[in-house]
Amino acid sequence: MSQPTISRAITALTPVLGKILHDHISTADDLDEQARHIVDGTLPPCWSWASRPGLYSTRHRRTGVNVQVASTLDGRLAWVSDPIDGRHHDTHRIRQSGILEDRDTTTRLADKGYIGSDMITPFRKREQPQWQKDFNFHHNKTRVAVERTIAHLTTWRILHTDYRRPPHTFPTTITTVISLYFYARSE
Repeated sequence: MSQPTISRAITALTPVLGKILHDHISTADDLDEQARHIVDGTLPPCWSWASRPGLYSTRHRRTGVNVQVASTLDGRLAWVSDPIDGRHHDTHRIRQSGILEDRDTTTRLADKGYIGSDMITPFRKREQPQWQKDFNFHHNKTRVAVERTIAHLTTWRILHTDYRRPPHTFPTTITTVISLYFYARSE
């Protein structure tokens, strides 16, 4: 089969799959308010499109879109945000996602990128007393669950390697892949 034929098939099937599996995506409203969640972000990479400078993340030194991820304490994927341009800071991205609106966020764990968002974050590294060092150690030990969840999510090749299709198709493709991920876990 030729590459153009494969590209046409992918272009035709991606939106259809996204519509069929739309009900399998967990939204911010579906998150259990009583459960504790760990929040972090990841940057699925894409080619360096000159026409889309907003995709470049100076922190990661590459282009991509950011998705925010929430997992339970046992590492089960609970929620993934819509893709957002990769240039923004984590706190900006989580506020744009809508997960913080009208919710008690004081039971959610996050890393230092979310300081100021009312989630439980580690202390900044300065001259710390021993209790702050112990808190940071246990906090980071707990946060490993979301890091493993993100690692498992990004084993899907399309979220791991540079996205090569046109930039306007990137959010639809990511949403479809995340729908497939939730569908595969629901069985």
